[in-house]
This record gives sequence, C-alpha cells and structure tokens, in this order.
Amino acid sequence: MKAPLNRKVFVIGYGAATALGSTFQKTYARAVKGEAGFRRVTKCEVNSLSNVVGEIPDWDPLANDFVNRREVYNWNAAFVLLTMAITKEALTHSGLEIDRDTGPRTACLIGSALNGADAFRIATDNLLNRGPFKVSPYLLPNLCANLPSGKAGMMLGFTGPVFSPQGACASGNHAIGIGARMIRDGDCDFVLAGGVDTCIIPEIIYGFANMNATLKVVEGDRAFTDPTQASRPFSIDRKGMVLAEGGGVLVLAAEEMLSIYGLTPRAEVIGVGWTSDAHHFTLPNPETVIRAIRQAIDDADIQSSDIQYINAHGTSTPKGDLTEIECLRTVFGDLLEKIPISSNKSQIGHTLGGSAAIEAALSIESMQNGLILPTVNHIPDPQFDGIDVVPNATRRQMYEFFLSDAFGFGGTNCCIVFKGV
Repeated sequence: MKAPLNRKVFVIGYGAATALGSTFQKTYARAVKGEAGFRRVTKCEVNSLSNVVGEIPDWDPLANDFVNRREVYNWNAAFVLLTMAITKEALTHSGLEIDRDTGPRTACLIGSALNGADAFRIATDNLLNRGPFKVSPYLLPNLCANLPSGKAGMMLGFTGPVFSPQGACASGNHAIGIGARMIRDGDCDFVLAGGVDTCIIPEIIYGFANMNATLKVVEGDRAFTDPTQASRPFSIDRKGMVLAEGGGVLVLAAEEMLSIYGLTPRAEVIGVGWTSDAHHFTLPNPETVIRAIRQAIDDADIQSSDIQYINAHGTSTPKGDLTEIECLRTVFGDLLEKIPISSNKSQIGHTLGGSAAIEAALSIESMQNGLILPTVNHIPDPQFDGIDVVPNATRRQMYEFFLSDAFGFGGTNCCIVFKGV
C-alpha cells in the first residue's frame, strides 16, 4: 500500500433533520432559542408510558424533488429517503459540485443503529395478513445498511466508496472518524459522513421502555403536562432518554481541495479516539470510555487544557450522565469546572446512530457564531456541583477546540476533537 498523504481534513458543510426541523437551518434556529422538539407520539399507536418522542415535525418525503409516490412506496425504510434529503442538503451547504473529477473522489459513510427495521415490520404484517406474494421485492434492499448511501450516490453522482459504519449510538462519530482517516491517507478527497435513524415504530418504543432506558411519563412528572421537558440531561429528576428520529451528515474535504474548488472550511477534524468496552451490552465501562477521550485529545496533538467546550453524549439517564461526568473528571481533573458541557439531546432527543453527526454540526455552527447551545430543562443535581452544563439558555462565548462524545450499546465509544478555523 502507498504511504499515507497525512492531509488535514476540514468540515465544509452539513445537513440535518431533527425533532426541531426537517433541515439543519430550521433545527439550528430553534436550538439557539433554547427550544425542545418533543411531543406525544403521532406516527404510530403505542400503549406505553414512554409515549413522548422526537418526531421530525415537517418531514414529507414527497416535498423533495427527487421523490415520487412510487419511490415512497418502494423505499418504505424511512431512513433511505431521509438520508438522501440530508446528504443533498449537506452537499448544497458545502458548495461542492459533483462532477467527473470530484465524483470518483467522493465517499459516503452513513451509519445507523436500526437500519430498515420499519420496512421489516411492514413486510411481516403483509406476510401474516395478505400472504407471501405481498412481501415487497424491495424488502432486502431496504434492510441493507449501505443502501441510503448508495441511493444518495445514484441521485448526486458520486462513485467513491459507500458503506455504513455500525457503531450503534456512536455511528455518526465513527463515520466522521473513518472518513477523516480516508481523506488523510489519500483514499478520497471528499466524504459525506454521518448517521440516520428512523426509530419511531411500536416495537422499538416498547423495547426501549421495557429495558427502562426511556422516560416513562407518569402523572406528576413535569413532562406529563409539557412534553418538551421530557429530556433533561444532568438534571436531578432525569429518568431516561427520549427516543427521537433524525440524522446528520457532514461534508469533509482535504485541505488542498479548499483552494482548488473554492470551498469554505468551517472546522477541522483534528483528533479521533475509539475503543470498545468488553464489559456489558448497555452499561458503560469507565476505563475504556476514559481511554477513548484521552486518545482523541492525544490524536489531536493538544493538551486536555486546550479543550474549551464539551458536547456531551448526555442521554438523560441517571447512570449514563453520572458515568460520563465521572469519566470527564478523571480526564480533566479540576479543569473540568471551567469547561462548559452541554447536551443537545435535551433539545432533539436521542437519535441513536444519527445523534453524533447532528451534534457535531450543531457545535460547529455554534462555534463559528461564538455560541454554545444549552442543556435545556435543567434543574441542578448536587452530584454535578461545580460542573457548568450551560443551563437552559444559549451562551455567547468564543472557543477554538471542542470535544464531542458518543457512546453506544455493545460498548462502542468514539470521541472526536474539532478545531475552529
């Protein structure tokens, strides 16, 4: 194999769809205002106390110029068409044109935790109630993890590598990390990297509820009368995450491509740290989480004292939030009390494989604007005394380096350090 080129890697654009809006700009505008996008589930019927979710409020596949009714019918794994829309938005935002020169040098890595689970449930229902000939011939493609990237390539015209990093809730960061390595080494010049999950289906809602991972909204809970208060990372009354659909895609580019194609850098990817727990399928292993954070900082060739903001995984579970802060205390020591830490999941919920990429895009946009997005719905918890979780309101603050944490089921950890430009 050829020697790596050791190129710098920059983020030049992004797209997203979340519980705050069907595009990145809609999402960001509401996020800055400190809004949260939760409501009682409308996309399916569930008899569960975990009935507050994050649904993309204005998502209509048919509103996209590349979609017709036949496409919607055939591609009934919702993450396929949603990925296509987000990658198109990200590419437009980046200013990169796909042509005979850039197309072969552009890769697409879109991770997902659940892939086409919704298509499988439709096929199962058709098999049981309408017979075997009503199982869609598109079922198997709908279940393929790489299909969203492949469909995006068919629409946009890039022909570099396409595949799906499967790192559960860390998938988005894995995609960014792998994509950055591919550009650094010279395998490609551009990468669309991120994650998408469309998880608002009964089986998934019941499954998370039955494992006590999601908030159960009972009378007396503040989310009972106001669903927007359901996700509350680092709060004393946090009781579980809020399941949400959505996704995010970042466009990465090699440094020399910026001047060649007149592209604008928005941040640099400077450090990646990834580990696995070898511990438990849901409970984190502090030792390997700490190692992932330290690896990211070391890979960035900076000191822990250089980190000026942390975008936390912050799922709003009692154990998860506490473990993450304890790991950060170990890495940063007394410095941690001077570092703002916030969780976007307080506003958009947990989008599983899509979460890390969305959070990276939100943080990069905020860094460019001299802002830190808040942890909304916050009520102080004595366990976190001295920790600045940027409570309830967006803060104006300049910073150059930030750390983005992501951890997933199966003990998968991926942390990334970004630098402002």
